[in-house]
Amino acid sequence: MKSPVIRLRELLKAPGLTVMPCCFDALSARLIERAGFPLTFMSGFGVAAARLAAPDTGVISYAEVLDQGRNICEAVEIPVIGDADTGFGNAANVGRTIRGYARAGFACAMIEDQVAPKRCGHTLGVDVVSRDAALSRLRAALDAREAGAEILVLARTDARKVHGLEEAIARGRAFAEMGADIVFVEAPRSQDEMRRICDAIPIPVMVNMVEGGETPLLAPAELEAIGFAIAAYPLVLLSHAVRAMQEGLAALGRGEVPSSGLAFEDLREVVGFPAHDALVARYTAD
Repeated sequence: MKSPVIRLRELLKAPGLTVMPCCFDALSARLIERAGFPLTFMSGFGVAAARLAAPDTGVISYAEVLDQGRNICEAVEIPVIGDADTGFGNAANVGRTIRGYARAGFACAMIEDQVAPKRCGHTLGVDVVSRDAALSRLRAALDAREAGAEILVLARTDARKVHGLEEAIARGRAFAEMGADIVFVEAPRSQDEMRRICDAIPIPVMVNMVEGGETPLLAPAELEAIGFAIAAYPLVLLSHAVRAMQEGLAALGRGEVPSSGLAFEDLREVVGFPAHDALVARYTAD
């Protein structure tokens, strides 16, 4: 079987747009794979919410994120891109993060140029380091990749929110020229800005489709026509899961028997009981 890195490279070389729902744990990643999507992304927002019930403001640690990522990568065969925030420290930390993500099974790690502790790019308080500091951070990630870490590097900039579109595009181009495999310019505010980003950056570009965020929500066909290679949907599964749990709890609170959830037999199949039982039976003496 081809490695996750090779499969991601093939996706990036293929024409058209890859729709990428984002996961927050092993079960959500498995559901994405079972639904037929060829790629997923471990959302930092989602992991902080699911693991700590905390906001995406840098409170979660490298060890916690890596542990969550290892479980996600083990649960699926499709490539997984991992949110690595700012690299969890200085240049030495960035290199360690890239190596750790590669060992955990990620096909790609995303490094961003926010000031630590980072924040969700569509919330208040976002700030970025200087362009030189951003490039130095990326250089540490790329050096770890070139030194043998089998992983791709996705370079993200949040400069649009702080310094405007021109600086964001300049950083994106610099990331591409330095050797990043994918570039992500967070939070463009119009279709024209989205088009200018894709036209200016000569390598695959990712876009973030956040409901209620600053970027226009467009259909996949529109995003493909603009020129994006990957469309990330970071909150679809998390928001739907929260809504479903709230509805189930509300039904219990009203004294009802919830009936809209997955059938027990289907739930057992999703989490792997039949495969587990078959494996145990294989090694059980008659």
